[in-house]
Amino acid sequence: MSTARRSNRISVEDNIFAAFHNRLKGRSCRPFDSDTKIRLRLPTHTRFYYPDVSVVCRPNPQSDSFQDEPAVIVEVLSRKTRRTDQGEKKDAYLTIPSLVVYLLVEQESAAIVAYRRTDEGFACEPHIGFDSVLSLPEIGTQLPLSEVFDGVEFTPEDDDEEAA
Repeated sequence: MSTARRSNRISVEDNIFAAFHNRLKGRSCRPFDSDTKIRLRLPTHTRFYYPDVSVVCRPNPQSDSFQDEPAVIVEVLSRKTRRTDQGEKKDAYLTIPSLVVYLLVEQESAAIVAYRRTDEGFACEPHIGFDSVLSLPEIGTQLPLSEVFDGVEFTPEDDDEEAA
């Protein structure tokens, strides 16, 4: 990953974490950064993932090094992670009963795709542009894309960068 891509990824992650932190202060839901893993108990095995950001409203005991009941999970897409984030991780995350929104955040443009739980399953909602605001009534807040992408310089990834 190029230095510019790495910088954008870190900026976007930090901006999202900060936005959630500021908006959820004093409430029961709180954000966690990429150091906190999410435990998924699948029918045949248990798996752990480290999302870029998560919001948990019913936290595990502080002695646990993981969380079981995320309400929101955020992954910032890159060429190396896109396939896994949009495939394997999405499929696994959408099985979590507590999850209400899964966010896939672009870093080459001001865009977020939200997968929101409905009575019929998860619905895909694109949010595009700096003026767009992602409403998250499930956790009592919103996420303006202008904050998510504050300070981010959009440059396309090089075609010759290694893909995973």
